[in-house]
Amino acid sequence: MEMEERNNISNGEDDREEQEDEKMEQFFALLRNFREARNKRKNELKQRDDEEEEMSKQMKKNKTSKLGDDERPSWVPRFEWEDFTAEIEFPRPLIVFPTPYKKKQEEDDGLDLNLTLSSATVKFS
Repeated sequence: MEMEERNNISNGEDDREEQEDEKMEQFFALLRNFREARNKRKNELKQRDDEEEEMSKQMKKNKTSKLGDDERPSWVPRFEWEDFTAEIEFPRPLIVFPTPYKKKQEEDDGLDLNLTLSSATVKFS
């Protein structure tokens, strides 16, 4: 009878160990799957970036070959010295900035406790 109890106890411990081993194997399998998915996605993105880069290089090459060596762009900006020395006349007067705020003489302790909103003065006591 004692032998049967010992077998049951040892079987219970073995079952627990087997369950723990299965859980660990599932965990590591999950980690492997996650890494594989991450690496696969990283490779897909890298491949897409390489393809886009290759296409942009081809587009630039085609763009320059369209102009050719003989051809010039349709419009080339040119500046003359007079563009920078001529007097500029504005159609309306420039915005005039308000004159700086004139500070009043500070009273007693030198602290100004007046709050101003545009031209109105509010005094707190």
